[in-house]
Order: sequence, then C-alpha cells, then structure tokens
Amino acid sequence: MAKNTESLAKLPGMAQIEPMPSGSSKINVGENERVLSVVGGALLAAIGLRRGSLGGALLAVIGGVLVFRGSSGYCPINEAIGRNTAEGKAETDVIEIAEVVTINKPREEVYKYWRRLENLPKFMTHLQSVSQLDDKRSHWVAPIPGTEKFENFGNVEWDAEIIEEEENSRLAWRSVPGASIDNSGEVRFTDAPQGRGTELHAVIKYRPPQGMVGEVASKLLNPIFKKMVEGDIKRFKRLLETNSIPVGQEELVA
Repeated sequence: MAKNTESLAKLPGMAQIEPMPSGSSKINVGENERVLSVVGGALLAAIGLRRGSLGGALLAVIGGVLVFRGSSGYCPINEAIGRNTAEGKAETDVIEIAEVVTINKPREEVYKYWRRLENLPKFMTHLQSVSQLDDKRSHWVAPIPGTEKFENFGNVEWDAEIIEEEENSRLAWRSVPGASIDNSGEVRFTDAPQGRGTELHAVIKYRPPQGMVGEVASKLLNPIFKKMVEGDIKRFKRLLETNSIPVGQEELVA
C-alpha cells in the first residue's frame, strides 16, 4: 500500500488505524466494464442532450451515472448485491499527514479541549460543524473547497467513531462505512521536555474518492491539504495559549 507521509515527527506506534475503505474509496468494477461504461454513458448523454425532451433528459442522467461508474470504478448496485468484477486493486491508497507542535498548556487542558469535538471547527477551517451523537460517535459537516462562503451549499457529511481512547494521552477515530470521505486520525498528548507544556502529535489519514479520478485529484490537492492541516494545528496552539485566533489582520476571541 502506497503512502505519502508528509512528516516523520510522530511517536512510535502511531497511526496504525487505517481509514476503512467503503463506498467512497472502493473499486468494484473491472477495467473492461469501466471502459464500456464510459463510452456507453457518454453516448447516451450526448443522445439525451440532443433530444432535449423529458426522455432525453432521462437518457442524459443515465449516461452521466454510467460515465461516473466507469471513471470512478465504483458501482453502488454492485456493492448492494455483493458483485465485484475489479481485478487486483480494490481500494484507493491511503494518504497520510503528520504534524507535531508544543503547546504551553498542561496536558490535561489540551486533551480536554480537543476531546470536546464540537470545538474542532473553531480552529479547523475546513470543518463547518461537528456534533457529538454519543460518547463515541459524532457527525461531521464540511463545505466542499471553494464553497465555504455559501451556507449549506456543497457540503459533505459523514459519521465518525472514537475507537481508542486514553484519557489525557491518546485519541483515535475513524469514519464509519459509507462516509463521503474515508478518513481516520490519531492525536497523542505527552508532556513536553523541561516543563514546556504539552507535545501534541497528530496523524491524519484519508482515502481519496473512488478510482482514477479521485487518486489524480488527491495528488494535486495533497500539498494544499498538508498546508491546511499545518494551519489547523498552529491555530489550535494559538487558541489554547492566547484564547484567540488571527483572522486576516484582526483577532477573533474564542
């Protein structure tokens, strides 16, 4: 399994939890079927658009579904009936990003703030909201990049579950099957040397969406995603240490 590890600054044994491949990153359509789906779907879509009637619109929609099926390599009908014609690779590769930062606050305080998952959107700019459903499960909402200014437009949503937890020391979570983006993460909290507060080690993993399209997009977007994670961790440090986050040239008091 190929990995893109952006930083080795993490504790031994971290990030053993992989995002579970589900509908958003599985491949269950073979190469021949994918080619036929793309060609046939494009033909149907072209005919449907040319007709312009209600029947033509239906053909265009069916054609679009087939093109997506072929380009992504994933078919929800195959998934529902347990059919898999993919040869070899059955899931997209895991992308991994690791960050470490020292926060001048006690470990218990840093852990407690992160553990309250509703706090995450305060410093993670790519999140719109996180809602705690119970002690382990939570619901996450994030805008599609570029649509953040438009409320309730282009959002993706998924549920996640805390699967390992050691109070004041470690928190690990993973998206549940069927998530829009298959992802997982782990955060470790350790005492910094010489009483300088807390070392936070974070590892974020995700699987790009289905097939060739998702993987090509992930290679283009991964540097942006890495920069975004770095910014999130820096904002978390500033928030804990100063109770404020810079917004442009101004200060947003938390």
